Amino acid sequence: MAAFIIRRLLVSAVLLFFISIISFFIITLTPGSPYPWGELNPKVSEEVKRVFREKFHLDRPLHEQYAFIMRDLFTGNLRSIKDERPVLEKIAERLPATLLLNIGALALSLSFGLMLGIYGARHAGRPPDVITSVIAFIFIALPGFWVSYLVAIALVDWAAVPILGTHTIGVAFTNGAQVFLDRWWHVMMPASILAIGGIAVQSRFVRASMIETLREDYIRTARAKGLDENAVFYRHALRNSIRPLITGIGMLLPALISGAVIIENIFAYPGMGRLGYEAVLERDYPTLVALNFVTAALVLVGNLIADMLYAVVDPRVRLE
Repeated sequence: MAAFIIRRLLVSAVLLFFISIISFFIITLTPGSPYPWGELNPKVSEEVKRVFREKFHLDRPLHEQYAFIMRDLFTGNLRSIKDERPVLEKIAERLPATLLLNIGALALSLSFGLMLGIYGARHAGRPPDVITSVIAFIFIALPGFWVSYLVAIALVDWAAVPILGTHTIGVAFTNGAQVFLDRWWHVMMPASILAIGGIAVQSRFVRASMIETLREDYIRTARAKGLDENAVFYRHALRNSIRPLITGIGMLLPALISGAVIIENIFAYPGMGRLGYEAVLERDYPTLVALNFVTAALVLVGNLIADMLYAVVDPRVRLE
C-alpha cells in the first residue's frame, strides 16, 4: 500500500505540473485585459500602467510570467490583481464552504444512488425498476442551473427554506450546535441540486453491478443452501456490488467541483466556485491559476482515496 501511495503521489505531482501549465496559457490567451481600469482608459497615465505591469510581471514573456506565478504560489506571495490580497488567503476563506457543499452533495449522491440502485436491482424488469430508471434518466437530463433557478423562484417567498448564503443573517445563536445546524440547513438546498446528476449516475452503476453479481455462481450456491433471500441479497451480493459506488467518487469529484461554479453563483454561496467566476470576469490571472491548481489537487487526492477504498472493499485488488 505504501509503495502504491508513493507512486500515485509522484504521478499526481507530474499531472499537477502539466495542469498548471495548460491552465495558465489558456487563461492568459483568452480575450480581455487584466487591467482594473481598462487597457485603453485615457485617464490612466503610461507610468501607472508601466508600474502595474512590472508589479504583476505582465511585461514579461508568458513562460516567465508562469514561472513567477508558480514561484509566488509556492512561497505564499502570490497576490490578486483585483485587490492585491494574498491569493492563498482568499482561497482559504472560501475553501471550507466549498468543501462543505461538495461533501454534502457527495454524501447525497452516494446514499440515494445506492438506495435507488438496490431498489431497482431488487425489482429488475418490474414496474418499480422501470420507475426508478425513468427517474434516473430524468435526473441525468436535467441541467443543474435550470433546476436551481426553478427552486429559487419557487422558494423565494418561503422563508422556512433558505436559498441564499451560508448562514442566517441577523440571528444570534447561543451555542455551536445551532450554528452547525443553521450552516447545514443553508447547504442542503444547493447540495441537493448539485447531487441530482450524481444520484442518477450512481444508481445506474449500482443497479447494473447488482444484477451482474446476482448471476454469479456463489449467489446461486448461497440460494441452493437455503439462505434467506434478504441474506443473499444484502450480505453476499451487496458488498461486491458497491465497488462502482466507490469508483464513482473519483468520477463525481470533478463534476461536483465544476458544477459548484454555477450553483454557488445562483445561491450566492461564498465558495471557491464563486471566487473563480469573479476572477474570470476580472481577468484575475493569479487567482485563476491558483484556483485551478488547488482544485486539481483536491480531485487527485479524492481519486487516491477512492482507489484505496476500492482495495479495502475488494481484497482481490492488489495495489503493490
